[in-house]
Amino acid sequence: MAIKTTPWNSAEYLKTDEDIRLYLDACLEEAGEDPALIAHALGVVAKAKNLSDAAAALDAKGRPGPLTADDNPSFATIAKATKALGLRLKVEERPV
Repeated sequence: MAIKTTPWNSAEYLKTDEDIRLYLDACLEEAGEDPALIAHALGVVAKAKNLSDAAAALDAKGRPGPLTADDNPSFATIAKATKALGLRLKVEERPV
């Protein structure tokens, strides 16, 4: 008997601003030096907030989806994405 699975969609579980903050915190913690994971997480947040046009609005060349893991996003793209989503990046001291 085969195992039946269903696709996981993180955006469906991001219902509140607190959910989004905790999700992004976890992704930033896990991303390490991988900007693609951060871009993916911001894309998930855009979907959760029903801002499907936010990704397209970020790229002046009109490339679809600069918030995907397939891109190698620059910091400028990450900064624009957070601003378009009504978010801001914050730095805090890491506990030792």
